[in-house]
Amino acid sequence: MEDESLVALQLEDMLLELGCSVVGPAMRLRAAEELLNSAVDIDCAVLDVNVCGEMVYPIAERLTGMGIPFIFATGYGRDGVDKRWTEVPILQKPYTSEDIGQSLALCLS
Repeated sequence: MEDESLVALQLEDMLLELGCSVVGPAMRLRAAEELLNSAVDIDCAVLDVNVCGEMVYPIAERLTGMGIPFIFATGYGRDGVDKRWTEVPILQKPYTSEDIGQSLALCLS
């Protein structure tokens, strides 16, 4: 999930370079809900914490319930994430392909 078009495209490119299959992006909470409802296979998700002024925690809750690991991406670092989610890997913006690769390794381990 990413609401900034340029960041979403860059993230998609980085994930493809890392050998991932990309099933998004979802740029709004509703789009993310629809994606989850579509029963598409998701191994891991990258969630911007604040999407169009809405916190993504309802999507994080849903992913947790589905057993799908995820990474939070935020320019605010760990301080920008609700304390409930301290165990989730944080991808600090701006990030590199290497940062994403490391976060994915944590997410999928």
